[in-house]
Amino acid sequence: MSAFRAALRRLPLLLVAIASPAALAAGADAPGRAPDQALAAKAVATRAPSTNVDWLVAASDADIERAFAQARAQSRPLLLYWGATWCPPCNQLKATFFNRQDFAAASRGFVAVHVDGDQRGAQRIGARFKVGAYPTVLLLRADGSEITRLPGEVDPERLMEVLRLGMAGGRPAAAVLADFGAGRALAAGEWRMLAFYSWATDEQQLVPRAGRPDLLARLAIAASAPGSAADADTRARLWLAAVAASDDGRGIKADAALRQRVQSVLADPVQARRHADLVAGSAAEIVHALTDEETAERTRLLALYADALRRLEGDATLSRGDRIGALIARIDLARIDRPVDAVEVKLAPALLAEVRAHVARDAREITDGYEREALIPAGAYALARAGLWGESDALLKASLARSHSPYALMIQLAGNARRSGRDDEALAWHARAFDESKGPATRLQWGASYLGALVELAPQDAARIERVAAQLFDEAGADPGSFAGRSARSLARVGKHLAGWSAAGGHDAVLERLRRQLDGVCAKVDAADGQREACQKLLAREAAAGVAVGAASRS
Repeated sequence: MSAFRAALRRLPLLLVAIASPAALAAGADAPGRAPDQALAAKAVATRAPSTNVDWLVAASDADIERAFAQARAQSRPLLLYWGATWCPPCNQLKATFFNRQDFAAASRGFVAVHVDGDQRGAQRIGARFKVGAYPTVLLLRADGSEITRLPGEVDPERLMEVLRLGMAGGRPAAAVLADFGAGRALAAGEWRMLAFYSWATDEQQLVPRAGRPDLLARLAIAASAPGSAADADTRARLWLAAVAASDDGRGIKADAALRQRVQSVLADPVQARRHADLVAGSAAEIVHALTDEETAERTRLLALYADALRRLEGDATLSRGDRIGALIARIDLARIDRPVDAVEVKLAPALLAEVRAHVARDAREITDGYEREALIPAGAYALARAGLWGESDALLKASLARSHSPYALMIQLAGNARRSGRDDEALAWHARAFDESKGPATRLQWGASYLGALVELAPQDAARIERVAAQLFDEAGADPGSFAGRSARSLARVGKHLAGWSAAGGHDAVLERLRRQLDGVCAKVDAADGQREACQKLLAREAAAGVAVGAASRS
């Protein structure tokens, strides 16, 4: 994963909106309008990811079946892009890949399908294809079988290579991996398919999450064995991926030879550039995996890393997203032996000056709207990681009026307020952000985070907690995809927040009223695909009893 995408994945799942102090105070008591007044206004207007490709928009199984029928009729594979309007890494793809002429030319060889996760019912499609993280890009055969998941974090040129490899009649990644497991020899292209598979969005389709470090280690070792058809570039990538994934005794064990492999990549500008997404995006993980604190090995590795990251940050052939990713990696390595969540950090004045200058230059020079939606969150994150909280806030606030989905920036403003101990302000941001967010899946996700903040920061405010939960259940009942995919996970968090809150504070009456409301919602939910069962589990009395027992045992 690129440092840019890795940084955005680590952003706190909190929501805020910019407002005057008076508006913030008002927002604290306004959990949002009722669904029958506002949901129509909260719908997302789906825009094609690019104007140079004939994208088919899909929000239902019928749409998907029509797309596959077209793929079969034309004997073409199908490329499915799963994203959301507000998602910064999605906007990075739109700014750097989907708008390319070579992607447009390649699109004549596949059926391009766009699924916006915030369209009504779209989360059922996400569950069907086992996709969750935004963005995920699948290449599928016309019969519906999956060929591979494309690594959206790599630079556009490499991404085009992987796309062409999949389109050139390559076998599904699952079949290739099965051959590897059976001890069969792999062709060079098959090795590359596995090396450049999007493990970050695998959703446990090829391997359980816990088994990924050991699998990548086995792949790296086998790719480098005598007689392997894997080329040097593929081998280097597999070793980097294996080291980055290794932790807690899983995966590869560090030794002098492994450190030398990684150091050779860092010292070679060409190799470091070709694997910039892993070099920068997994910098801290790689250093931790290879070295111990206060050792000569760590000192040498950090020095090599510093030089490699400076080169990447200054490489004008990389996107702005990749370059700020290299800067974020430098900040992460400067903080490497400090607590991950430390609020007060003291970095070298020269590095702070570089952070300020880099972020200000991006904010000043970006003209593409999609790129701005991607880079402003990354710049604000870089400032916050450097301990420049006020400057991070200022950048986000100044950018809200220009954003096509400002509620995405609100997430960081809330995180900044929360991390800085401004709890009342964080709750007020949450209230406005939930009210302004758009799209059923996003509103459930934002609302679940708002409810979690209320439970943690204002557990005594039972009336507001009940109002927000009731609104979320009402909105869930209005979308046929609410109990699938990301939305189901958001609602599961709502159930856990409420059960824990009730067990700790004795709010049984509130919980019972919410159960009765939810019973009415569940009765109308489709039972065919497990959604009704998911609904019924949210506030199940048996689960709540288990939470209560756990709370009592800890008291």
